[in-house]
Amino acid sequence: MSIRRTTKAARGAVAMASAVGLALVVAGCGGDGAGGSKTADKGPGPRSSAPKESGPGTPAADSDEVIGEMKGADGIVVTLHSVVRDSGGFVTVNGTVTNRGSKVFNAVNWRSNESEMRSRSSISGATLIDKAGKKRYLVLRDTNGECLCTTALNAVMPGASRPLFAQFPAPPAKVTEVDFQLPTMPPASVQITD
Repeated sequence: MSIRRTTKAARGAVAMASAVGLALVVAGCGGDGAGGSKTADKGPGPRSSAPKESGPGTPAADSDEVIGEMKGADGIVVTLHSVVRDSGGFVTVNGTVTNRGSKVFNAVNWRSNESEMRSRSSISGATLIDKAGKKRYLVLRDTNGECLCTTALNAVMPGASRPLFAQFPAPPAKVTEVDFQLPTMPPASVQITD
């Protein structure tokens, strides 16, 4: 791949990550549905260094649709809400991690093995697997080498949920089913939508 094409793809990925973050901020500024307004600070979205948690009875963003679920040790559940292909050449996975266990959860085992990654609690180790094409897609990186994924995923208290996302290079258009994988978790087969 040429440097020009790589730079162009990286710019597109950064622009999409910015758009996703902005959309989450705008969505968090809405009312509570009962005529009042929310006064709690929603933060800048998934890349915040201190993401807000939802309580045991509070659903996370986009939790109305479930397309896949992964259950891990100690009551950790990852619910997948969407896997969307973008015309910019990437796929964005959105979901929620919920701690249904009794211990505080830190995602340090979900990061990649890259030593230069700054966030020790990210989902940079996530992959998309195209079983038919026998290809594995890794999380995209920004121009600083950081993953285009949820970071600072630490101290998830029992009963709490946090949103998560990761962006990957898009498989060929004919590929509509992939496995989403996180280290230490079983894979989930999901459909890619346009």
